Amino acid sequence: MTDNALLRRLPASHTCSGGELLDRFLDYVAERKLELYPAQEEAILELFDDRNVILNTPTGSGKSLVATALHFKSMAQGQRSVYTCPIKALVNEKFLALCRDFGPENVGIATGDATVNRNAPILCCTAEILANVALAEGAVAPFRDVIMDEFHYYSDNSRGVAWQVPLLTMRNSRFLLMSATLGSTTVFERELTRLTGEATSVVASVTRPVPLQFRYEDKVSLEAAVATLVESGQSPVYVVHFTQNDAAQTTQNLMSQNYCNAAEKAALAEALIGVKFNSPYGKDFKKFLRHGIGLHHAGLLPKYRVLVEQLAQKGLLKIICGTDTLGVGVNVPIRTVLLTRLSKYSGSKVATLTARDFHQITGRAGRKG
Repeated sequence: MTDNALLRRLPASHTCSGGELLDRFLDYVAERKLELYPAQEEAILELFDDRNVILNTPTGSGKSLVATALHFKSMAQGQRSVYTCPIKALVNEKFLALCRDFGPENVGIATGDATVNRNAPILCCTAEILANVALAEGAVAPFRDVIMDEFHYYSDNSRGVAWQVPLLTMRNSRFLLMSATLGSTTVFERELTRLTGEATSVVASVTRPVPLQFRYEDKVSLEAAVATLVESGQSPVYVVHFTQNDAAQTTQNLMSQNYCNAAEKAALAEALIGVKFNSPYGKDFKKFLRHGIGLHHAGLLPKYRVLVEQLAQKGLLKIICGTDTLGVGVNVPIRTVLLTRLSKYSGSKVATLTARDFHQITGRAGRKG
């Protein structure tokens, strides 16, 4: 248990002051050789002062670390916390990351597909799972601290209610609402304070730690554009599609070119030793990976999506062809985002990407480090 970085920093009793808990968490930050951005520091201080926090900062500015601080505080005080977001891939990723910090016995997951250790001190779940808890239990829901990631989904026509219900019913909880693309937050600040009886702080910034550059190109093929980016050192490249079939087709098309040298292919082959590809699509999927290309969309088996994320985090993939759901916060290191279209089907019609969608997807590029 002592191998888990934050678990071993938890106090023996639940009576530690907020100041002592803050010092313990900052020791963890120092051990990881991290330097907090001003917005991170401000948000963490507000959370340890028992305030609700609305964190509205750009992608890549470290919102996940702020969420981890709240999980730590909650667990240290003998309370339960819940992390929620729109997509299962991100829930799965956060679950694995929190297991590394707090130990698997202290973290649970509930996505609708699977439930593991649901009564753990920390639960990772989709927004609809939390909404069901809020509807059933309201003020007596078991979570003292609620983290709602990608909170801009509050305005989604079909799924927004899942973000709205907890804010209407869970008055004994404290909330951390996080998004890179929020507009005005005045109504949330007012209503959170009214609901919980505690002050609400808005921590906002428009400064992106790693600035982005943008370019529009319509005179070369997609395959040529990808090849140029890889050859010029702009990989990993996230090639964005708006249907699963398009993502799979591009992956197949890219197999006609070579993106990895012999040493890189050897590293990929070694990383795949022991991995089973025994589904009908497994043989093709393995070929893609051996070529330095990952495919990532909701139609794949979860183990394949997780494998792509793990290989990318090790720096072994040159290209990831995926749907825009990969743009919803999944922690995959990306240097370049390549949009194949500037329009998508919204559920009722094909429309040009909104500014929010564009910033959300392109924000996958250029994370620090």
